[in-house]
Amino acid sequence: MPEVPQVPAQAGAGGPVAFKASCPECRARFELDAGALRLAIGGSRRTTFYSFTCPDCGAPVRKPAGERIVELLTGGGVSTLRSV
Repeated sequence: MPEVPQVPAQAGAGGPVAFKASCPECRARFELDAGALRLAIGGSRRTTFYSFTCPDCGAPVRKPAGERIVELLTGGGVSTLRSV
């Protein structure tokens, strides 16, 4: 089961949101702001994912995004690319 990004804190109403994430390459755990994440919503489970670059090792990371993850990320201000 993929790790679900979590929203640990929101700095005041409408403030910046941080998401907890981890890297499968170096196993580092960290927090990312919405600007560090990208969400792609496609027509299937295979084409709906979020991605980021690990701040520790620089590895590109891509993880599947189910409905709940899509809700969390879009609600937290992550920029979204929708494909047809």
